[in-house]
Amino acid sequence: MRPVEAVFIVAAAILGLLVGRWIREVAGARRRDADIHAIVQTFGAAQAAVLNDPRQLVAWYPLADANRTLFPAAFAALDQATGARFPFPKEAVERAHARISSDWLAWERAHDEEYRLKGAAAEQEIARSTGDAATLARAHLDRVQHEKIDRYQQRYEEYVRTAKALQALLK
Repeated sequence: MRPVEAVFIVAAAILGLLVGRWIREVAGARRRDADIHAIVQTFGAAQAAVLNDPRQLVAWYPLADANRTLFPAAFAALDQATGARFPFPKEAVERAHARISSDWLAWERAHDEEYRLKGAAAEQEIARSTGDAATLARAHLDRVQHEKIDRYQQRYEEYVRTAKALQALLK
């Protein structure tokens, strides 16, 4: 083999290696871009859902963490682009917790008012009634009071469960 041929063979081999490396880098960048696009589509919708109903954060947050483990480069790029932990920074969890608490307090006030009115109506019914009608009216008042407690307990359990789950996300 002549030296010129050897030089061409070596040059072709080097060029082949460089082209192969370039192709792998382009393919890797495309794969990362596709990952980022899919993550933004999925968790952009999740962010909107959480803004609408902060309880959904309890379901979406662990899914985002799992995806963060599977696609660390894509999430690192998104974190850098957004300037915070994508898709749910600590502040989003704190806002969700505050909104859950605020919603609970508003519901509690409305619940108390609703059952104060129902109780007052039942008491007026008792005052106007005699005999069997009064007995039925007292039973109605008892039912209203039990319903008030049952609804309160159900809603309070939901609030506590969600608030604790959101607090756990902050740790």
